[in-house]
Amino acid sequence: MLKTGIIGTVIAAICCFTPVLVILLSAVGLSAIIGWLDYVLLPALVIFLAMTGYALWKKSQAK
Repeated sequence: MLKTGIIGTVIAAICCFTPVLVILLSAVGLSAIIGWLDYVLLPALVIFLAMTGYALWKKSQAK
């Protein structure tokens, strides 16, 4: 779960803070979706950060 949380957080952060996804969607011809990215990426980032935090907490409890 820790691995999934970290990978998801990194991917969501890259897509939120850099224009990677905007350039990719524009190149593919799906630029109409760009307006809806904030509604998907920010909650995804929060969910993956929570997942990472929970996995780290469970890992520290196991010790």
